Amino acid sequence: MRPRLTAARLTILPSAVLLALLPTAALAHPGLGDGHGFVHGLAHPLGGLDHLAAMVAVGLFAWQLGGRALVLVPATFVLAMALGGALGMAAMPLPGVELGVVASVIVLGAIVALRLKPPVAIAMALVALFAVFHGHAHGTEMPLDASGLTYAAGFMLATGLLHAAGIALGMTIGRIGAVGSRWVTRGSLTSAEPHVQGPR
Repeated sequence: MRPRLTAARLTILPSAVLLALLPTAALAHPGLGDGHGFVHGLAHPLGGLDHLAAMVAVGLFAWQLGGRALVLVPATFVLAMALGGALGMAAMPLPGVELGVVASVIVLGAIVALRLKPPVAIAMALVALFAVFHGHAHGTEMPLDASGLTYAAGFMLATGLLHAAGIALGMTIGRIGAVGSRWVTRGSLTSAEPHVQGPR
């Protein structure tokens, strides 16, 4: 019998991959070429709370919408972020990058907190807009001696893992909420049952 893919296992998977890559990051030194670029790209989204919060929020947003949004919303973010990263690496200016990054945390956080569910197309357009700002920020901070392709591969992988962590977190929250609701309902039904007294 095949084991079920539970929310707990989904949470563990991205963490295990990141932990496995930590020794590589610790041994990385400037001038190591492709590996140097990949490690820097992998670490960049993990090095700032604004990037971390936005990436996890995108995963939560996708879980909140459910269905095909679980794939389309994170994939749209990663692809648009790659475009923004290319602009940043090419030193093409983009006004309001820092403001866009901060706005992404506030807006996506509010959407998740308020449990808003816009159409999937609008959700994709919204995350794509914010992703360009995040990608540009990653691209402009690429080390001069790093390979652009491997650096981009690193921050795209890290972003995908953070999206997966956000989806897993949402699944865990949903499962805990469902269990809590069942207990509340069961308790209400028990308290509502008439107490039959025996003959005196």
